[in-house]
Amino acid sequence: MTTLAFVIGIIYLVAATLFVLGLHQMRAPSTARRGNLTSALGMAIAIVATVVVALLGNGGNLWGWIALILGAAVGAVYGVVRARTVKMTDIPQLVSVFNAVGGGAAAAIAFADFVMHGTTASIALSSSIPLVLDVLIGSVTFSGSLIAAGKLQGVIPGRPITFPGSRIVNVAVVLIAIAAGVLTVIFGHSVLLLLVVLVAALVFGILMVLPIGGADAPVIVSLLNAFTGLAVAMAGFAIDNQALIIAGALVGAAGTILTLQMAAAMNRSVANIILGGFGTGDSPSANIADQDLTGIRTLTADDVALQLAYAQHVLIVPGFGLASAQAQHEVADLAKLLIAHHVDVKYAIHPVAGRMPGHMNVLLAEANVPYDQMLQLDEANAAFDNCDVALVVGANDVCNPMAREKGNPVSGMPILDVDHARAVVVLKRSMSTGYAGIPNPLFTDPKTGMFFADAKQGLTEILTATKEYVTA
Repeated sequence: MTTLAFVIGIIYLVAATLFVLGLHQMRAPSTARRGNLTSALGMAIAIVATVVVALLGNGGNLWGWIALILGAAVGAVYGVVRARTVKMTDIPQLVSVFNAVGGGAAAAIAFADFVMHGTTASIALSSSIPLVLDVLIGSVTFSGSLIAAGKLQGVIPGRPITFPGSRIVNVAVVLIAIAAGVLTVIFGHSVLLLLVVLVAALVFGILMVLPIGGADAPVIVSLLNAFTGLAVAMAGFAIDNQALIIAGALVGAAGTILTLQMAAAMNRSVANIILGGFGTGDSPSANIADQDLTGIRTLTADDVALQLAYAQHVLIVPGFGLASAQAQHEVADLAKLLIAHHVDVKYAIHPVAGRMPGHMNVLLAEANVPYDQMLQLDEANAAFDNCDVALVVGANDVCNPMAREKGNPVSGMPILDVDHARAVVVLKRSMSTGYAGIPNPLFTDPKTGMFFADAKQGLTEILTATKEYVTA
């Protein structure tokens, strides 16, 4: 081993250590931001070390360096601008785009390395197997993530999209990709066979995500993130880069664990999620004036304010409606007002509320909500029994009591026990269903009052009314 190789190995080890430390810090919301910075530092060190290796090695060629510099500049500018300007409601689709970029880049690295060997050169199994797997997994991730981003953005309908014989087509495409991959490994260098793998994988990525409904969005985003990590790790094996192997393995492992946790939170297996979508996607909010409100107790902002002002314990249940209205600051201001007047206020967070894992945590953190006020599922459910008022803002399926019954789309799904609170207020635009497409009996419960309004507008009215009661 040369001195340069030894030094670079040590640098990669330092970078890997920072990756692990950053990932560990991301376990808790209070340290997640620091974890991101720690991991980013590790990646910066790894990138600089890789550039140094390229400079001190064969040096490459002028056009290669131009392409590298331009690519890095475009990527850095796009990343910084998007990170600073993205709306909180667009974070899930941005994550999906990042997954697509990661998977696509990994597949491109493997394909380019394969072509670089020439049409006659043989490739060792230790390189050809991860190389084929990289192209396969990376291509699935690329196309699948773009479809997921399109669904989340509304460019593609969020409902499950299927066609007759779709599963047969899926199986056929997978078999073609696997067969072409095996032949590529057995018969050595064949760009045509690898191209078949790439195209088949791209098609499968599209077909895999199209049937997935909006309710499964958090799980599929997490699953594609795990695929990105696996593709990056395979790229590391293909080009013998330890930093890529370690970083990819960490992302793949973390993404896999998170995917399993998300699936468990919905009482659905990952296989069922992939094979058949669930949920209606985004349905337009019906005009409240045209809806039958028989048996519904409607409230005004003053009614809600009166309940909150005289409560001792309040639990706020955020959902995607809060994110959609970008009302995180309004709900945080309402909580601050109540806390200032000695009301105990906490937030009940469901792991799959919103469009991606941790969506509500990120949303509330952006409004500077203290982390110790965010209660996760088990802790929140224990608190509902002592809750005077549960304020549900834009959430639906995650607090649907029908999950305790059999024979419906949410059966067995762990939910927030909002109906255990002494009184419930639901802030919602209409009586339209959630992603599962089924009614929520919580809305007709005698202890529940419905305040029909956009989350931002409604919270502003409640905040104004509450100020009059607490200062009276």
